[in-house]
Amino acid sequence: MILVVNGPNLNLLGEREPDVYGRSTLGDVELLVRDACAAWDVEVKAFQSNHEGAIIDFLQEHRKQARGIILNAGALTHTSYALHDCLKAMPAPAVEVHISNIHQREAFRHVSVLAPACRGQIVGLGIRGYLLAAEWLCAEIGAQPRVAADRKKPSP
Repeated sequence: MILVVNGPNLNLLGEREPDVYGRSTLGDVELLVRDACAAWDVEVKAFQSNHEGAIIDFLQEHRKQARGIILNAGALTHTSYALHDCLKAMPAPAVEVHISNIHQREAFRHVSVLAPACRGQIVGLGIRGYLLAAEWLCAEIGAQPRVAADRKKPSP
């Protein structure tokens, strides 16, 4: 199972600053990831909260089932040492995703306290960053895409 975790204000995707975050909704993001992972026969569990503790509780609750984590922690990216510590305790690899390029924005957004606890970071590619993270995680955990698996089947 891959966890897709979104932090504060990401429930407002499609409404909030569409010039920065685009017009896609959080539902669109979750569907994009579910469809990508379905092609690899990998289950997805999505979660969004505006509360740091709720995000940590969700990650800890699913730590034994999760094989990968896609995380857009929103503004918690720059402040949450507690979330950093939680990610370090997770056995599954995490990919940090940001819709906008945090390195081209306000100076306070340039530093991610979560990055050292993640396997990688995808920024500035819009919601497609979630898709790339999902595909990488599916390959990383050893899932087989349906197309590739179908090619391996012997002909009748």
